[in-house]
Amino acid sequence: MRSISLNQSWYFGYGQLDPGSRAQRRFGSKVVNLPHDYMIENAVSPEAPAAAASGYYNAGVAHYVKETEIPSEWADGRVFLRLDGAMMNATVEVNGAKAGLQHYGYAPFEMDITQYVYPGETNRIVITLNPSMQPNSRWYSGAGLFRGVELVHTPGLYLPMGALSAYTRKIDYDSGKKAEAAYLQLQAEVRNSYAENRLAEVTFELLNEADGSVLLSRKTLTQVQPMSAGHAYATMTVDSPRLWSADDPQLYRLQVRVRDAGTFRTHQVRTQSGSEDTDSVLFGIRTVEADVRHGLQINGQTVKLKGGCLHHDNGILGAVSTYEIEARKVRILKEIGFNAVRTTHNPPSAALIEACDRLGMYVFDEAFDAWGMGKQPGDYNQFFDTDWERDLSAFVRRDRCHPSVILWSTGNEITERGGLNDGYIWAVRLAETVRALDPSRPVSNGICSFWNGLDDALQEANMRAMEDSNASLQNANPLGPDAMQWEHYTEAFANGLDIVGYNYMEDLYERDHALYPDRVILGSENFPVRIGEHWPMIEKTPWVIGDFTWTAWDYIGEAGIGKAMFFDPDDPEAASESLGWQYGSPYPWRLANDADVDITGRILPQGVYRRIVWGSPETTVYSYDPAHAGKIEVMSRWGFPSVSDCWNWTAEPDSPVDLAVFSRADEVELKINGMSAGRLRAGEALVHGMPCTFLFHAAYIPGCVEAVSYKDGHEVSRACLKTTGAVQSIRLTAERSSMPADGASLAYIHAELVDADGHVVPDSALQLKAEISGPAELLGFGSANPITDQAYTSGTAPAYRGRALAVLRAGTEAGAVCLKVTADGAEAACLTLPVEKA
Repeated sequence: MRSISLNQSWYFGYGQLDPGSRAQRRFGSKVVNLPHDYMIENAVSPEAPAAAASGYYNAGVAHYVKETEIPSEWADGRVFLRLDGAMMNATVEVNGAKAGLQHYGYAPFEMDITQYVYPGETNRIVITLNPSMQPNSRWYSGAGLFRGVELVHTPGLYLPMGALSAYTRKIDYDSGKKAEAAYLQLQAEVRNSYAENRLAEVTFELLNEADGSVLLSRKTLTQVQPMSAGHAYATMTVDSPRLWSADDPQLYRLQVRVRDAGTFRTHQVRTQSGSEDTDSVLFGIRTVEADVRHGLQINGQTVKLKGGCLHHDNGILGAVSTYEIEARKVRILKEIGFNAVRTTHNPPSAALIEACDRLGMYVFDEAFDAWGMGKQPGDYNQFFDTDWERDLSAFVRRDRCHPSVILWSTGNEITERGGLNDGYIWAVRLAETVRALDPSRPVSNGICSFWNGLDDALQEANMRAMEDSNASLQNANPLGPDAMQWEHYTEAFANGLDIVGYNYMEDLYERDHALYPDRVILGSENFPVRIGEHWPMIEKTPWVIGDFTWTAWDYIGEAGIGKAMFFDPDDPEAASESLGWQYGSPYPWRLANDADVDITGRILPQGVYRRIVWGSPETTVYSYDPAHAGKIEVMSRWGFPSVSDCWNWTAEPDSPVDLAVFSRADEVELKINGMSAGRLRAGEALVHGMPCTFLFHAAYIPGCVEAVSYKDGHEVSRACLKTTGAVQSIRLTAERSSMPADGASLAYIHAELVDADGHVVPDSALQLKAEISGPAELLGFGSANPITDQAYTSGTAPAYRGRALAVLRAGTEAGAVCLKVTADGAEAACLTLPVEKA
């Protein structure tokens, strides 16, 4: 047994564990299972130091204690504690001794605890987290052991974390473009903890992921010096390879085995137990190339990245991450049509990378939001100078074999992008470090316009230009449309990159291509409302390889950046205040409210619109609240029209109402209760100028409103909204039929308030209460409401638009778990799920 999961049964407490508690083995009464986020368990407060940035959450120091027996057979070799991330400033103590300190909460790390453990006895591990220097992030960070912990045992000659490196150098194709052969480059790092030279016999194996059978094997010898690391290399030629892509994610597994072959002189094989170490990783055969003539090519085929930015939190679960959580997210994003995600703005969990490997999703893998110059007082800038190489290396080493990762990012909107703090030197240094660890993928960075430091003069002139033209700061080129100061000051920062990420600067694509004809450009971050305007250009422009919207999935923190307001056109004061209003979100705003998918996993109008822009022939119809008729909607730059799938308005019949139809059709007809309410041709009346939209002005009449799309005079598709009856009952629907009793599996259960005909009542906000019995825990319960002070861990929540979500985590005992949800004014509902012995 090489590793043991330590995710079950940790004592948890706030503050630092005091010496008396250590001596008397008093560790508190609360026991938690990992992954665990203790920030999400705290109450929100208007006094939270990070305010809207964290969604008004806060967290201080806390500790976790685990007492575990380490197998006696582990006495030979090394013992490591491995974490995929711990938020943040994690101090690790083993049997009273400090084993190490890890600052960056998102980076994977392992600590050698061999000298502190007692094999065959009970050992105590204490991990203290200190995220108390708030604000420490520009979004909700979470706190705690939010990605899990494992114990790893190796012999003295061993494979460290991230030891295996592999990539596809070349693929041969026949005349029909079918892969004939793939040529793999393999490397393994071997470490020697002995005080003498050792010979390592290293065997690389390509396995069938489905059954574990060995398809190819290569063996080599390498010498490793005392207390040092060595490397073994091999190549493989794979005949008739199955290629990995987002559309067809064919997987293999790469395994490496290291056998201690003794000293150089004796060349004798060590015979003691545990003298061989083995590790493996998911692997896919695929190539990645990018240039200005062919764009991005995966396996020789041009691909446009239909991308979405993702923060790391998971809504009502906080920052907790498991494979099951991340796979669900990837599946829903693929329903919209996304083929890529950007891990903004930090290393993601290993679980997300595995989900993208298995389900097929390209990953733009990002390292940092700040380098040496910070954006928040408590962010990574404090540790960058001393920790950057260790954290960047650990991140790249963990992910470099995974086929879903096609592009590295060394940072986002880095303050040094204009040359401050030796920014040009750092940009090259980080890119070179990544290439040394992985020469197979392009390196990028998400660069935005100027707003700091050396750039103050540019910023001031830019603000004047914006005032003169009413342009958006992040869409405007500094110093106006004819100036090139942005290009001048960022060229030295960008010239060490393989692909240059442009944040919110689509308007510069064509001009910068003329200035830098060999520059490959990626829309690394863009406003969601502009996808219909820019996507046709991206499709036909080879040197622009794709677009990443901000954001694909809603998240906690940066609260309200996607909000909108309505004002009377005759009220100039309200209009003048609208710009400043965009930048502040008072308590209890919690969510960004800027995404294609809400935190419960429901696809929003923004996501449906994107799917239509990308080619879906569907029609959708949404309504504005009649109370806003005649008013002007002002959205933040990250906003989207405030439409909903509701036709239950309290307005009087025949009140004016605006409706939005999303369709790629030539013409759309609107019908209310079977009677035509108008017909519009494409481009005749747009919603906020968005292509593929039709804006109708009609009279509100309860019943059924229907939109019918026509292409060349023939109906293509239709959609409708219906007025529902009053709430009668609660409907519970589970996304799975059972759970294994493994202490980790999750069940997502939707709670919907429905009328007598089973239709969701979209304007209902009844207070819901969730209770469970049986071998499971209620991990979270809540709605997608972006403005709330509810605690997702309390078991109570008001419905939002008639819906809420419960997430259950299975225990370790078999049985049946029952979820009961009640609300005053509705029939209660119970749902039973079997929990079966794993």
